[in-house]
Amino acid sequence: MTPYGTFSFFFILAVLLTPTIILGLRGKRFHTYNMVITLIALAIIFSSSLTQAVALLLFTIWQVALIRGYKAYRTKSNANYAFYLAVGLSILPLVMSKLLPYFSQINMIGFLGISYLTFKGVQMVMEIRDGLIKKDLPLSRLIYFIVFFPTISSGPIDRYRRFEKELTAEISSDQYKVLLYEGINKIFRGFLYKYIIGYSINHYFIANLRFIAHSHLENHLYYMYGYSLYLFFDFAGYSAFAIGVSYIMGIKSPENFNRPFISRNLKDFWNRWHLSLSFWFRDYVFMRFVFWMTKKKWIKNRNIVSNLGYVLLFLLMGVWHGLEIQYILYGVYHAILMVLYNSFEQFNKKHKWWPQNRYTKIISIVITFHVICFGFYIFSGQLFHKGV
Repeated sequence: MTPYGTFSFFFILAVLLTPTIILGLRGKRFHTYNMVITLIALAIIFSSSLTQAVALLLFTIWQVALIRGYKAYRTKSNANYAFYLAVGLSILPLVMSKLLPYFSQINMIGFLGISYLTFKGVQMVMEIRDGLIKKDLPLSRLIYFIVFFPTISSGPIDRYRRFEKELTAEISSDQYKVLLYEGINKIFRGFLYKYIIGYSINHYFIANLRFIAHSHLENHLYYMYGYSLYLFFDFAGYSAFAIGVSYIMGIKSPENFNRPFISRNLKDFWNRWHLSLSFWFRDYVFMRFVFWMTKKKWIKNRNIVSNLGYVLLFLLMGVWHGLEIQYILYGVYHAILMVLYNSFEQFNKKHKWWPQNRYTKIISIVITFHVICFGFYIFSGQLFHKGV
């Protein structure tokens, strides 16, 4: 059963979460019960595919053993080779699941949500290396973090330290009432975004472009803007569901969108779109690459180092979506744009060519919107089709 994909799923959630709500309104801890809910929800989600259920189980055992093993090692030593090996082994199942479909029709490794669970595991290995995770890692808490079901299929990607802090904090009855109200509000927003606005755009506009567009060019232009808006409302709707259910379970999962279509530039956009993924790549790919290059002093020019970091980041992000040509080009497109914008930003700091006022702000938003929509057009794959 697809998470948040049917009304039956929401009905089951309502039944499962009723005891959580009752306990929360009485000011009692309910995380133990929610761990049981997670197991039940996962069983329901993966009930239609025994292969994926087994893959999830083996993946979880693999990540937990790896994280706890590296944590034990890190208390005694800190060799670079051990860190790189731990990161590589953590990513290995995801890499295999991405490559296997190109060699076999049967994928015994992949399962729903493997990417986001891998990001959690890699993040923990890196933060253990950095000394940010020093406390013991209770087995039940670690498993709960990795397979936390509300966000399993498409995020948001949480951080262990933040998750653990909320997991161990006491929640009063009044505090839970606020969480419950905000959680229900987000769920209703999810219905509005995904099942009303997103569905309408896809069903009534995109699906009928052959009747609306009067030329080949119009067809692709309408598709570009329609798909961009549909992608936002569908994904933001899912995120609202995931975050809302998390709130009801007493965990304030991070937000994933912040009005991305009013971004003033590309950097601003990536600080507003799919925030948890953007910040993950920023913190664990871009920043580490820049730090490593600065430490090695192979390239002294900071702008060049930053630009190389952007290229690495967006190429990885494109490949992560898949090895199909549209995903690779999507990564290349954003890498080039980010390098160009970064160079323009440095130029403008010196020469003040582009002033900052409300008129240039409006122009910047309009330009950025069209640039982003074309990127989603590439991402959709329709650039390589003759028609929609």
